[in-house]
Amino acid sequence: MPVNARSLTLTNLRHRFGVQLNSSDRFFTDWLVQSPVLSDSDLQALDRIQRNYDYLSQEEPPLEEVVKLVVVSPLLDLAGFYQPPFLVKIEVGTTIEVADDPDLSIQGKIDILVIQDALWVLAIESKPARLDVTVGIPQALTYLLSAPTPQSILYGMVTNGREVLFLSLDRTTTQYTRSPTYRLLENAQERKQILQGLKVISSLIQPN
Repeated sequence: MPVNARSLTLTNLRHRFGVQLNSSDRFFTDWLVQSPVLSDSDLQALDRIQRNYDYLSQEEPPLEEVVKLVVVSPLLDLAGFYQPPFLVKIEVGTTIEVADDPDLSIQGKIDILVIQDALWVLAIESKPARLDVTVGIPQALTYLLSAPTPQSILYGMVTNGREVLFLSLDRTTTQYTRSPTYRLLENAQERKQILQGLKVISSLIQPN
């Protein structure tokens, strides 16, 4: 019996797969210490993302597809994910078989997946602007659990256009860490940290 990944909660993931938050992990406390300095063109592009989003949200909160186009796509471009050695795929189907219930499988589609050779670099879950960004955490973690690649540490990103948060999952221990929630629109410093974080993730994944 297939279950849609969208319907899962953190409680479901804890009971089925033992996934738990590791609050002692300092990765997201320290990860931007050595982050690259952004260029003037990077800063101008970030400001343009904010202006574009503000303009398109005047009538109503943008839908998920608009969030992908206006926020996620330009961020990926600025982080270098549209250049070698990376590839970007969309709507990537995933399935997880549940070991203690052979009749149950969890299925879903990753909104955006960045890969390098056979390695997953970043799985991105996008939500409509009307939703809190944290509602995408269980879905993103489910996709990281489903990765067919050999890495033990995998990274995810969740955004609703207004906010962004990052995830790290250790598949060996099934523990995850989450970053602070960065405000893309209201805070220029946090807007820079989002792009710096993407650039850090791109530097962490090395080919075999």
